[in-house]
Amino acid sequence: MTISVNLPQELEARLKALAEKSGQATDVQLRQIIDAGLEDMEDYYAGQDVLARIARGEEKVLTSEEFWRGMDS
Repeated sequence: MTISVNLPQELEARLKALAEKSGQATDVQLRQIIDAGLEDMEDYYAGQDVLARIARGEEKVLTSEEFWRGMDS
């Protein structure tokens, strides 16, 4: 997929500097940055979903004692 993005000059300069330091093309750097950012955002929203389920009483929450007791099994 091809996507066009207008970057502010500061971000463009940082991206070019990173590409030069790494020896990789800017498109390679962008793919890595997007991949890492997507993973972070997916993790964030997954956590938000769990917190919402806990708040609604749909998830069981263990105390630390219960957790560690379960590790002995």
